[in-house]
Amino acid sequence: MKIAVEGCAHGELDKIYECIETLQERECIKIDLLICCGDFQSVRNNEDLRAMAVPEKYQHICTFYKYYSGEKLAPVLTIFIGGNHEASNYLQELPYGGWVAPNIYYLGRAGVVKFGNLRIGGLSGIFKGHDYLQGLWECSPYTQNSLRSVYHIRSLDVYRLSQLQEKIHVMLSHDWPRGITNFGDKEHLLRRKPFLREDVESGKLGSPPGEKLLHTLKPQYWFAAHLHCQFAALVKHENDEETKFLALDKCLPKRRHLQILDMPSEYDGDKLLKYDTEWLAVLRNTNHLLSVKNIDCHLPGPGCNERYDFTPTAQEKESVESLMPNLVIANESFIKTAPIYKPSAPKCPPRDPIINPQTTHLCEKLGIDDPVQVIMARSGRTMRQSCIKNDSEPEVIQTPIKCSKMSLPAPVTPSQNESQDLSQDYTNFTPENSFLSDATNTTSDCLTPPSATKKVFKRRNLAIYSPDQDEQYDIHKKTDSPIDDNSPKSSKCHRSNEL
Repeated sequence: MKIAVEGCAHGELDKIYECIETLQERECIKIDLLICCGDFQSVRNNEDLRAMAVPEKYQHICTFYKYYSGEKLAPVLTIFIGGNHEASNYLQELPYGGWVAPNIYYLGRAGVVKFGNLRIGGLSGIFKGHDYLQGLWECSPYTQNSLRSVYHIRSLDVYRLSQLQEKIHVMLSHDWPRGITNFGDKEHLLRRKPFLREDVESGKLGSPPGEKLLHTLKPQYWFAAHLHCQFAALVKHENDEETKFLALDKCLPKRRHLQILDMPSEYDGDKLLKYDTEWLAVLRNTNHLLSVKNIDCHLPGPGCNERYDFTPTAQEKESVESLMPNLVIANESFIKTAPIYKPSAPKCPPRDPIINPQTTHLCEKLGIDDPVQVIMARSGRTMRQSCIKNDSEPEVIQTPIKCSKMSLPAPVTPSQNESQDLSQDYTNFTPENSFLSDATNTTSDCLTPPSATKKVFKRRNLAIYSPDQDEQYDIHKKTDSPIDDNSPKSSKCHRSNEL
């Protein structure tokens, strides 16, 4: 099994798939799966652009809309998590994951799926301490505050992932786990990104919940993005277990943004995407902990007078299997829930949320709640119909009042990387801390190849973070090798032994 891992996609799906096709032709291989580590930007139309936390001048439609509309089909199964620059109104339709386009699957706020015998987990968003303990109170139309807080990870998502006992093979996050730089070539990183030194030395770089999950789940591989640079680390746990960590760059010319991982054949299985039984059982077990309050909500732990260990029992997993005997996540379940892109359409703010049948189906099967439906029903607002006919506007229907064990009030809105001269052929690149020296895990990292139609890259991604009040690191004011945006761009693929 060969897996391609992408850093920050920033909506450049055409470029990413072109890079994969180039690698397949040069290496005479077949990529089975593409994984993206956030900032995917699944923007369907101009309305979605207003739900993305970037200044208006950087709200570009990019290329995802072609795959949503059916103009193009993703050539390889693609799985992604959310970052801090997403069409949040669309992703909120799928809190537990689902297809955002044919052959392109979102893992949800947190989630675990199986591809063949490979178990993949993910945590969407970035960490911000002031929102971490809050409930899931946001929904569109967003305020300036909720437009950003909606992509901040919450303790419930981390709590659910920490209940897992079965082995996670691949874990995804957008931001890095805190302390990960202690397990790699820190000085090499700081030579390239000297402005990170203060945060690295003070222990503020990265996500504390991510650090907790790293040492709790002990996955074989952990991939991340966010800081727009490549960094490898090897974390050793107890009982000789290891986690191979790799952060990747963003999809731009001459950036190390794509890596190919060759997995042992034991993970192949049927190479079908399936729900994970243990994860579904955790969702059922913890449904009563869901909160839509915009206040801190504390979760049960040792010493409390209620259950706090929600690791599923064999009986609880059997119950899930009886409810969902077919765990295959069929591509046919994708349904358009918004009009396709029309260049002439205005960039209007997102309206009330749309019911997504994928979420409704899963919630009904498992007997769990959709956070947005709970918010809408309890505030007396309406949700729009998900059925799109002839790309017309969705009809408005009344949100059904759901039976729920929770008693929740309506929510209240609170007042660069070193440039390198690369040849056409692959060359060896072996940093001191490369942890894939064995022959069973060969990798390739890729820089965007030249397109059939030359495209001049704008500095959209270079400046996208600087006006954002949530960005933890101003990584674009101090790039190592600026790119001349007035010159034509080209790039080449590059062989590496580093993961």
